[in-house]
Amino acid sequence: MDLRPIFEPRSLAVVGVSLHNDMHPSNIIFYKNLYRYPVEAYPVNPKAGILKGEQAFPNIKDLPEQVDLAIISARAEAVPGIFEDCIEAGVKGAIVISGGFAEVGNRELQERIVSISREADFPFIGPNCLGVYSPPYYDSFFFAQERLTIPRMGNVAMISQSGGLLVDQMIGFSVEGVGLSLAVSIGNKAVVREVELLDYLQGNAPTKVACLYIEGFRESEGREFLQKAKESVKPIILLKAGKSPGGMKAVSSHTASLAGDYTVLSSLLRQNGVVEAKDPTELMFFSEALSAYQTPIDGNVCIVTLSGGHGALATDLCYEYGINVPTFKPFEQDMIRSRLTPGIASIATCVNPVDLTGTSTDDDYVETARVVGAFDEIDCILMLLLPYAPGLSSDLGARLSITSRQINKPMIAYVPRLERYRMLVEGFEINGVPVAHTVEGAVQMALALARYKKVKQ
Repeated sequence: MDLRPIFEPRSLAVVGVSLHNDMHPSNIIFYKNLYRYPVEAYPVNPKAGILKGEQAFPNIKDLPEQVDLAIISARAEAVPGIFEDCIEAGVKGAIVISGGFAEVGNRELQERIVSISREADFPFIGPNCLGVYSPPYYDSFFFAQERLTIPRMGNVAMISQSGGLLVDQMIGFSVEGVGLSLAVSIGNKAVVREVELLDYLQGNAPTKVACLYIEGFRESEGREFLQKAKESVKPIILLKAGKSPGGMKAVSSHTASLAGDYTVLSSLLRQNGVVEAKDPTELMFFSEALSAYQTPIDGNVCIVTLSGGHGALATDLCYEYGINVPTFKPFEQDMIRSRLTPGIASIATCVNPVDLTGTSTDDDYVETARVVGAFDEIDCILMLLLPYAPGLSSDLGARLSITSRQINKPMIAYVPRLERYRMLVEGFEINGVPVAHTVEGAVQMALALARYKKVKQ
């Protein structure tokens, strides 16, 4: 199925706008796209009328042009008829925001719209979903713009069965500086499922990473998903809900999904190259790391710090997550020490973690990165920065980023979350080095790269 008209439309119609309630979900969607996006947007209401000076049309068949996409927020019972009107009008796809289908036991109605869709090759997202945010084309989320924090445009596509979790992740992405290429709330995923979306994303140039929140698969759907994941040329990160008996019951009532045996699924995900996150925080850090680096690592890291406590904590976390922190040989330690400023060389600990002490300077960090980057055994460097140290400047992030490119090895930074350190953080981020605001977050980023294993076909 061709999903480009759904995600890259030139024109759309919002079906179900209210003539009397501007806070109706359809009205919010219509005004948002009318005023803020380049897509040509039309409102549809059976009674026609005027919305803030814009003509509403009684039927999608009455529009002055054939639109690519219909966004439907009407009574569930009306959706089959709206589908038939869309198909007759030449609309190429739809997003069904409306609930009231299989998630509340109304499976017959859902099967009816699925039948209409398949017979006419008319793909749709949903039903029972928040919709799609597809920059720079349009936004079908029924939240007012001022209530959302929108991430910058980037290379991570987020697919979620939960609209609420999707919005939470978008807020997290915005805070952490992760760029978003596409956000899709699939709800009941009656026709367009994860497998179809993975197919689309393989050919979507802006997307480098696919990030998914899944509640469950229907019978035989899981096998199909795993095959698509195995064939993917892009990293896939997945957070699975329904791991516990209570969670399994909750997801079945949310989107009519079958949670399945989590232990078996988790093993199969790993075998087929999927990077599994255990919670939303890991999902966010994994996304940030893989958005920067789409190259797997073996998981041998060097930790560079100016605080022995931070180095010890990071080392403990690495071993907890199964990441190796190899001890440097005496001659390797001497190589590092030979490049440090004289005052630091006499007091630094260079065994790994490399503790440069609180009086180190930008040059000490940069030179350490250059030396360690040449060690064959090391495939990732964790830079733990404490910007309140007197010898460090706001330029260090940019300098280390350039060094990372020169040594051609992934670098991950930890910087405390304070606005006064913004320039330091931006020096990393604008040069493609991910920054975590907790030590554990930095280790989790390294874990994402270690878990990403391309599967041989």
